[in-house]
Amino acid sequence: MSSNPIKIIITGATGMVGEGVLMECLENPAVSEILSVSRKPSGKKHAKLKEYIVSDFMNIDSNDENLKGYDACFFCAGISSIGMNEEDYTKITYETTLHFAKAVMDQNPNMVFNYVSGSHTDSTESGKTMWARVKGKTENSLKKLGFRAAYNFRPGFMKPVDGQVNVRWFFKPFIWLFPVLLPSQSLTLHEVGKAMINVVNKGYPTSALEIRDIKKLAI
Repeated sequence: MSSNPIKIIITGATGMVGEGVLMECLENPAVSEILSVSRKPSGKKHAKLKEYIVSDFMNIDSNDENLKGYDACFFCAGISSIGMNEEDYTKITYETTLHFAKAVMDQNPNMVFNYVSGSHTDSTESGKTMWARVKGKTENSLKKLGFRAAYNFRPGFMKPVDGQVNVRWFFKPFIWLFPVLLPSQSLTLHEVGKAMINVVNKGYPTSALEIRDIKKLAI
């Protein structure tokens, strides 16, 4: 695979995961250009970074040339399932993701698509846990779209990057705790970002990347 600097599209840059991945991409020399697609500005300024503000991802057209000319998409947008019914969660997690994925693939047929899923995602789509079923359905559908490669990242606890703005207040007191007590179940967002970048150029034998796989790719 090529090791030339890559051009990426990133979603979710105003959330914790997306912001951390964006910060890694901004500093990583393996990335030459970044298009952040979001509902609001990230607040970051950088020579590599362009922003495309859209009110609703479902309104993005497959002929949208703003999305053209990129090697990879890092889809980090997402919501918690807490308090949501399956229909609403599916609309946001499955339908919106697939709509966006189809739009970027139409403009970039040779693209690599990296999707932030979750640890314990249910690939059978038939388990008892609602969010895990929906994430599993999303993973399975992305693999069928026809990207050059589609990887599903299944991180556990993720430690934010120093300087991040989008970290929920109730999360902050526990940031130090998980990597110390549960090192096998936690990652840093630097590692997630590096792994996403490296898998574009290096590839990986499996499409579902668990914590151990992400750590290996981040080296």
